[in-house]
Amino acid sequence: MFDNATVCSVRPWRICRTVALTVLIAFATITFGASFEVILTEHQLSSAETKYGLPARKRLSAWLDLMADNKQKSEQEKLELVNNFFNQLLFVSDLDHYGVVDYWATPLEMLGSGGGDCEDYSISKYFTLLALGVPIDKLKITYVKATGYGLQNAAHMVLTYYSTPAAMPLVLDNLNPEIKSADKRPDLTPVYSFNGDGLWLAKARGAGKSVAGGNKISLWRDMMARMGKEF
Repeated sequence: MFDNATVCSVRPWRICRTVALTVLIAFATITFGASFEVILTEHQLSSAETKYGLPARKRLSAWLDLMADNKQKSEQEKLELVNNFFNQLLFVSDLDHYGVVDYWATPLEMLGSGGGDCEDYSISKYFTLLALGVPIDKLKITYVKATGYGLQNAAHMVLTYYSTPAAMPLVLDNLNPEIKSADKRPDLTPVYSFNGDGLWLAKARGAGKSVAGGNKISLWRDMMARMGKEF
């Protein structure tokens, strides 16, 4: 995942947000706006139970209840609820889980199977918060380099939340379950961030070159296509 990318140097989270280069590409095959809602039919719940077992149905039902019961909560409360809900799931690598090096699961796939990796946590939290009414421009899935937790400059993904466009983002992470502002997470260095509206690339150190999107765009599109069929 862009292991050779050059990352930001000084106050990288704020630089990534305010000096980032917007890449004009056909990024998402589906656009989710303020009215995004998750609806699963009885047939879908039964199919998940048949494929993954009864615990899958219970996880999906709990997910639907979370979204239905908490739309009137504050955004901070929604962040806490969603972060805690998905961080209960098992971390498992794509190779062990799906037999491929890199696979971006939909929320239904992650909850059905009962686990996923960092991309899957971030994607599931992102769409759940959208369904709870958090505006899309406040949420970014952010690719970072992580150090600590037995890692050294390792590829990782988190969900970031911006209360205002110029705010220091809050980080929703599966490595550290406590929601902290990005300046309190020196173990993470951002490279790029994206959501359903576009892709923002961190300005490279010194030369001002950008990081290419490449294969990650394809993985996002594939995930969105599967999700469009699910919902």
